[in-house]
Amino acid sequence: MRILFLSHYYPPESNAPANRVSELAGEWAALGHDVTVVTCTPSHPGGRPYPGYGNPLLYTETLDGVEVIRLGTFLAANQGTIRRSLNYLSFLAAVVLNLPRLPKADVVISTSPQFFAGLSGAIVAKAKRSPFILEIRDIWPESASAVAALKKGLAFRVLETIEAWAYGVADQVVAVSPAFVEHISKRGKLRRPVAIVENGVNLNLFDGQTQENDFRARHGLEGKIVFGYVGTHGMAHNLETLLRAAELTRDDPEIAYLMAGSGAQRSKLVALRDELGLTNVVMLDHQPRSEMPTIWSNTDVSLVLLRRSPLFHRVIPSKMFEAMAMSRPIILAVDGQARAILEAGDCGIFVEPEDPEALATTVRRLSADIGLRSRLGANGKSFVRANYNRRVLAERYLRIIESVAAPRPAG
Repeated sequence: MRILFLSHYYPPESNAPANRVSELAGEWAALGHDVTVVTCTPSHPGGRPYPGYGNPLLYTETLDGVEVIRLGTFLAANQGTIRRSLNYLSFLAAVVLNLPRLPKADVVISTSPQFFAGLSGAIVAKAKRSPFILEIRDIWPESASAVAALKKGLAFRVLETIEAWAYGVADQVVAVSPAFVEHISKRGKLRRPVAIVENGVNLNLFDGQTQENDFRARHGLEGKIVFGYVGTHGMAHNLETLLRAAELTRDDPEIAYLMAGSGAQRSKLVALRDELGLTNVVMLDHQPRSEMPTIWSNTDVSLVLLRRSPLFHRVIPSKMFEAMAMSRPIILAVDGQARAILEAGDCGIFVEPEDPEALATTVRRLSADIGLRSRLGANGKSFVRANYNRRVLAERYLRIIESVAAPRPAG
């Protein structure tokens, strides 16, 4: 089967959408399918091409058995609304301009957000006369409004109209969370019920084994109980909460915090850390995917935080599954669907979002109780292996693709 997948992000970028698409595509290719991914020049998060890449109009390479077509776009760092919007729009424009050069496929998939990558799949599918699957990883434009990146004015209403249209033209909508189903079903006239393929983890990469290295020594973390936040430092996360908790626990010399990642708020967070004089917080910039197991293995507890918003009750942060696979207990400041998974797996402790005092109290509790950390970590590893193995999820997704791509009966 020929699968054409459109995604704004793809490795060597290492954010959540790039990881999801590449791991799914790699599994399908390994099963003998012809998989092509249409994407951009790798430039996230800095807005500059990665070493070895330029930004030509079209460039093709093969990664892990997957053909990757990279289109030239307007590059922008992961900060600032206008330049990022131009970056997103330019991908849609590049797809339209290169339609004749894109291969035919038995099915076209596009993933949203970013919003315009999702729309590009509808255009390609129409042009190639292929069935179309729209994957929803976040509810947009609502999620942009929730973090004050988009006001609920005329532009918001226009985007809502386009959102409903995209749901309606898709032969199948695939969501990463069952909490998205009600919203999607209300917003669009669907051709089929929404299918669910949740995020998961590559258990070959995140095997839970301790990495023997000098990471802690290099970053001044030897002898510390390390509480790690790994991921985007964006408006949706309000990581000031973490820094305020670090301020509340600075009197305990055994407690340290590790923040690894980039995003629109990172420079402000670095400035706040320095202003508060927090010597117990180590901040690393964006790290390659290959370094993630090392980073996780050098933390003792994973921190997963989002702002307090009803919209985020639907969200399941993918970093939860990596932490579980690495046997790291989780402190979760996300209510709703993510909390339900945490409690079902008995693999961490929930705290109210945007509550530094509650976070600090839980940090102290886990710091003092190695037995609790060990039990929660072991529970998480067992739970993720039973329920969120990326290979199993890829096979489930493939069955959905096959049902959509199957020839329709005449009449």
